[in-house]
Amino acid sequence: MDELQRNFFQLKFRIAFLESQGKAFEDLFSRIMGHAFASDFQAVRPYGNKGDLKCDGYRASDKTVFQVYAPRTTRLDALQAKVDKDFNGAVGHWGPRMERWIFVHNDDSGIPADAVQQLIDLGNANPSVSLEQMSYPEIFRITMSLTASQLEDLFGLAPTQRVLVQLDFEALRPVVMLIQRMHPDENPSLAAPSASKLKSNDLSDDAAGLLRHGRRREQLVEKFFSQFPDPNLGEDIAQGFRDRYQELKLRGHSAEHIFMELQQFAGGMNGTPQHQAAVLAVMSYFFERCDIFEDYVEEETDA
Repeated sequence: MDELQRNFFQLKFRIAFLESQGKAFEDLFSRIMGHAFASDFQAVRPYGNKGDLKCDGYRASDKTVFQVYAPRTTRLDALQAKVDKDFNGAVGHWGPRMERWIFVHNDDSGIPADAVQQLIDLGNANPSVSLEQMSYPEIFRITMSLTASQLEDLFGLAPTQRVLVQLDFEALRPVVMLIQRMHPDENPSLAAPSASKLKSNDLSDDAAGLLRHGRRREQLVEKFFSQFPDPNLGEDIAQGFRDRYQELKLRGHSAEHIFMELQQFAGGMNGTPQHQAAVLAVMSYFFERCDIFEDYVEEETDA
């Protein structure tokens, strides 16, 4: 797995983590753990009126019961009720079969302090069971320890650096033609981005890495537009990117969320590796020309 594939898989994992709630998040977690721990991890599904015995997954080697909680929004009272009910229920159902209990959640910013204290108190009251929590950092680390083929099974194919280098007009054409065409701006921005643009837009390392890789094929995209029969095609698409970017920015979305949405606007990150490489090249081309995201503006200092 090369650096470009790793950037793609890391970003695809983050998208899946942030977008999955409820049963979808539980399924994502189970598939990741199934790949990481093979037959040692067993996904648990509800059965009849017995339910799942307060267990969403079980790892036999260390007698760990996993309980997954992934609501669309987190409320402290609901969270604490869930923790209390599920932990005490698991103690009753699993007894000596459970030596660790891990609360898996989808809040990548962390759970409230009251809930942390609750876990500590439950652990002190039940010294025979180790209580832990698991969220984005832990699941990310497990996910990125998988092989390339396992990651492909989870998130689909990703382009390699070799695929990007071999990108040609035939792969670019369908991507370019699918992007929504808008009327050109009468006063388009012509300023070239500075080296600090990536940092100033607060993009994640993975998004920044993808754009840096995409720059390798910037000249190919430029040549495509210069040779296309319609001389306005490049500017039409640039305006489409500008309008979509401004729309997302006005909604208050984070830079990373905007980046993900612009990927979809440019054709999405699914499909063949050649298609994904073409989307990346097109995005990098317009990023470098300030049609999406802001250029770096150096702050003035007093003389």
